[in-house]
Amino acid sequence: MLPIARQIAIPLDEIDLQPIRAQGNGGQNVNKVSSAIHLRFDINASSLPEAYKAALLQLNDQRISNDGVVVIKAQQYRSQEQNREDALQRLQGLVKSVAATRKKRKPTKPSKGAQQRRLDSKGKHGQTKALRRKVEQ
Repeated sequence: MLPIARQIAIPLDEIDLQPIRAQGNGGQNVNKVSSAIHLRFDINASSLPEAYKAALLQLNDQRISNDGVVVIKAQQYRSQEQNREDALQRLQGLVKSVAATRKKRKPTKPSKGAQQRRLDSKGKHGQTKALRRKVEQ
């Protein structure tokens, strides 16, 4: 189980993990060993609550295909197990990011005193600039 929230977790059988050959450094080993992990997670077929599914599908993230499948390729590490953990953590982070409810913004207005201080500051700045001008005779 991949924990998301207190009551919510993704069963590992809903996550498709495929080992693939990695790109990049690894020496001769890179041609022989499938150390990278290709993670696929179908949002629509998952057991996540509908609110999570809708929020994930609304995300403008390149890791989510048009079919609603999350595709993550993990190849940062040389070991397959580390890449597997990395891919699972990245999926967990993606799902947790939509779980967090954003605080509603309250529109605010500067106080009368703050407005007056701003105008005084502008006047003082203009006065300083006026003193730098050429003196007319």
